[in-house]
Amino acid sequence: MSQAKTNARRCAVQALYQWQMTGNSLKSIEMDFFEEDRLKGAQKSYFNEIFHGVPKQLDVIDEALAEFVDREVEKIDPVERAILRLGVYELINYLKTPYRVIINEGVNLAKFFGAEGSHKYVNSILDKVARKKRSVEIKTKNNSK
Repeated sequence: MSQAKTNARRCAVQALYQWQMTGNSLKSIEMDFFEEDRLKGAQKSYFNEIFHGVPKQLDVIDEALAEFVDREVEKIDPVERAILRLGVYELINYLKTPYRVIINEGVNLAKFFGAEGSHKYVNSILDKVARKKRSVEIKTKNNSK
C-alpha cells in the first residue's frame, strides 16, 4: 500500500470527522485542507474520492455498520465512526484493494487518532463487515492456503 494512499486516508478521516462534527459543506472542508496544505504527501485524487464518497453512500455504509455495532451508529465515538465509515466505504467500493489491507489501514488509523484500545473495536467491526461484504474473497483466500 502506498504511503500517499495512507496519507490520503489519514486526511479523509480528519475531514470526515470535521464534517460529522460541524455539518459544514464538503466543499468548504475540502478547501480548508487544500488552503492549509494539509494534503502534502497524500494522493489528492484518492482523498477526494473517499471524502466525497462516504457522504454519498452514508445510508448504505451506516446500514452495513448497524448490523455489527453494539449501539446506534450516531452514538459511536466520532473518531471511530469516521474510521469505520471510511473502512466500510472502501470494503464496498474498492474490491481490488485486499480486505486485509483495508482493515489494517483502519486499525492503524484508530491507533493514531482513536482512544486507547479503539483499534480493537475498529478491527472487530471491519472484520465482520468484510466477512459479509467480501465473503467470496475471504473464502478464496482461505481455500488457497
